[in-house]
Amino acid sequence: MHTIGENKMNPREKLRELLNSGETIVTPGAFDALSAKLIEKAGFPALYMTGYGTTASRLAKPDIGLLTMSEMVDNVKNISTSVQIPLLADGDTGYGNVMNVRRTIEEYEAAGAAAIQLEDQVFPKRCGHMDGKQVISVEEQVQKIRAAASARKNSDFLIIARTDARAVIGFDEAVQRALAYQEAGADILFIEAPQSVEEMREIGRIFKGVPLVANMVENGKTPLLTKKELSDMGYRIIIYPATLLFAATLAMQNSLEVLKNEGTTREKLAQFITFEQFNQLVHLDSLRDWEEQFKVPQYK
Repeated sequence: MHTIGENKMNPREKLRELLNSGETIVTPGAFDALSAKLIEKAGFPALYMTGYGTTASRLAKPDIGLLTMSEMVDNVKNISTSVQIPLLADGDTGYGNVMNVRRTIEEYEAAGAAAIQLEDQVFPKRCGHMDGKQVISVEEQVQKIRAAASARKNSDFLIIARTDARAVIGFDEAVQRALAYQEAGADILFIEAPQSVEEMREIGRIFKGVPLVANMVENGKTPLLTKKELSDMGYRIIIYPATLLFAATLAMQNSLEVLKNEGTTREKLAQFITFEQFNQLVHLDSLRDWEEQFKVPQYK
């Protein structure tokens, strides 16, 4: 049984404080503990665990519902224990019916997430910016949101309700679903993949005062706007789920090309973090200092 969640109340309280402050927060997407640590070190107030990136990093496969709930929870745990800032975690569809949603909530909360995102797609789901999505009935998703709200042990563990209806049955239906999910107990609303600035502005107008998520996917279906532009529209959380994944992938491809063509990386060292810098990032010195407390004397 997990116990981590009991010790990670501060990040949840901090997320509440951030939302109550009126500030719009940018939350880059982490796909593992190292990327999460880099986000924290860069000074961001919160981070988002991306299902797209988690699937890519674990399986080298697309985000089409291939990861299980336990695999996602394992990543939540690794990320949440590596940072002190709030973690907003992708929970896909909740991995089944209301009973599955209940267990998903229990596991994500215990693993240390500050918020979970639940979407109304038919399982197996797809990335929100991919074609071919389907959605379940609004009535079924309302019950899943109600179940999620009932299952959480602490009210500071927030529920993000995402609808993918825009791409399937239109903008107006997506808005109506978001209203229903808010009524069912969602703390934060996420209308996925609006296709114009006008649609994004309309969402902000309809849900004025409600915490809203904007999903900025580079070269995705939604216009890529600035923090100020989104804040002016009323969005409170801006996620960049693929930014680090795309940047890291290109950097690795480029480094491999150099090594393959030149037979060495000697002339490209300025492009790499140093050995010492990396050891500092993962706190090698502090772990060694802690280890010294338990050093066993060597007898000759």
